[in-house]
Amino acid sequence: MKASRTASNIVAYIILVLISIIWLFPFVGIVLQSFRSYRPEVEYGGMVDYLIPKTFSLDNYRFLFSSQTNFVKWYGNTIIIALVVAVIQTIIVLCVSYALSRMRFKGRTLLMRFWLILGMFPGFLTMICLYFLLKQFGLTQAGAVPGLILVSCASSGMGYYVCKGFFDTIPKSLDEAARLDGASRARIFLTMTIPMSKPIIIYTALVAFMGPWCDYVFASYVAFGHDESYNVAVGMTRWVWTNDYQGYFTRFCAGGVLVAIPVTILFMALQRYYVEGVTGGAVKG
Repeated sequence: MKASRTASNIVAYIILVLISIIWLFPFVGIVLQSFRSYRPEVEYGGMVDYLIPKTFSLDNYRFLFSSQTNFVKWYGNTIIIALVVAVIQTIIVLCVSYALSRMRFKGRTLLMRFWLILGMFPGFLTMICLYFLLKQFGLTQAGAVPGLILVSCASSGMGYYVCKGFFDTIPKSLDEAARLDGASRARIFLTMTIPMSKPIIIYTALVAFMGPWCDYVFASYVAFGHDESYNVAVGMTRWVWTNDYQGYFTRFCAGGVLVAIPVTILFMALQRYYVEGVTGGAVKG
């Protein structure tokens, strides 16, 4: 039995190592290519047939922070949108989830079912309608940043599922005891429930942050034609659409590395809370 278990563990680890190598290979390639000079190293547009640069260079990173591109502006737009959406969306989701978990009111079940069905429809079905609505208020192109923030926060309450499940695991007897002592629901929520909900708060904030950070489709639609309102996804995509694809490819890789750094740091630092939030919120629905 022991020998069989050891053999199965060895096979499992070998498979996991191979999967990890396959999964990490594109990321390693992007990092290496970001240090390759954007100048053509061979003829025919700078195409190369090797992965590791023959000469390492910071030319691509210098280009990102130079006056030749609006990458810094795009990066700033993305950070602003992601942070504001993360804060507002987290607050809304926590409030809605707590109300649905702790309060019983007429139409509660119908409301949850309606949101569940509504959430099954893909968001891009409303893109044209949302674009013309935002355009009426000047929230497209030059005003795309506040427009994207508004759209991302508008339907935040519909993402209550996991957070409500987490609140359901907190004993209601604590709320009842506090109510007997004269505490209001707001005080219970702020002084009792929130301190015990650190994992789900971090999970909700990370999910809210990742949405606008990785958004391309709607961001390109709203900010179309206005370079200074792009986020990094839209701006960098415009690079690879140019005729100088090979010249901009290494710059694209450098930008991708800088975009991945904040998200990687966040997940590494908050991974434990993220996992606790997911597993805790999956217990009840």
